[in-house]
Amino acid sequence: MNRNIEAQYKTSKNLSTRISIHEKYSTNKQPFGDWIVEHYEIRPGFQILELGCGTGDMWKGKLNMLPTDAHLLLSDFSAGMLETAKKVLGNHQQVDYQSIDIQDIPFADASFDMVIANMMLYHVPDLHKGLSEVRRVLKPGRKFYCATYGEHGIMEFINDTLHDQGIHGEIGKTFTLQNGEGILQQHFDCVQMDIRDDGLEITDISDFVDYVMSLSSLTGTVESSCQDLYQKKKKKSTNGILYVPKEYGMFICK
Repeated sequence: MNRNIEAQYKTSKNLSTRISIHEKYSTNKQPFGDWIVEHYEIRPGFQILELGCGTGDMWKGKLNMLPTDAHLLLSDFSAGMLETAKKVLGNHQQVDYQSIDIQDIPFADASFDMVIANMMLYHVPDLHKGLSEVRRVLKPGRKFYCATYGEHGIMEFINDTLHDQGIHGEIGKTFTLQNGEGILQQHFDCVQMDIRDDGLEITDISDFVDYVMSLSSLTGTVESSCQDLYQKKKKKSTNGILYVPKEYGMFICK
């Protein structure tokens, strides 16, 4: 993995900061994790692999949806993330944890009934190799689920914010709602997309500043920019609310 990505996800701190702002300020009150999980079709006996599980929050309070003979393997390339996921979810007889790089999945062909890779494919250095590996370990006719962001939501807003600060780091567009379908169609016969309706109404601008700073290893944002950023965004708020667009969705492939 890219060194900046490794630094970004060495521990769960930066990711937790970003999750927090969505939990506090999303206009869509259905939790993002609930929206993600409601797409899953889990049948008895399913062997499920999640790549890039992060903090495990997506599964918090939802492990009871696993049929008694199903098994979930949560994986991440970051050992720090896996340790956090274990703390968040605790011990569960149907759940295991393993450090895995999507570009080199250590399982035989057709090992899994379901593969998940949410909000992480844009970080993969060789995305086509990673997707080839997903297709290889997925049983024929089974589904691959992958959520991502769009180019015109919060990431565009943050890129514009960084440029206003004279910082020319760019949030990547290697796998987005705009180009994801075409990329996935090179590996899967059927690709469907579902878009989530949402936005952020932020009442404490410092939370937005913290969000931007959590991306510092990716964008080159520096600590000295914080106060200036705070003042600029406070001026752009309306009645004390800073509106930030969101563009997220889910691809379902088989």
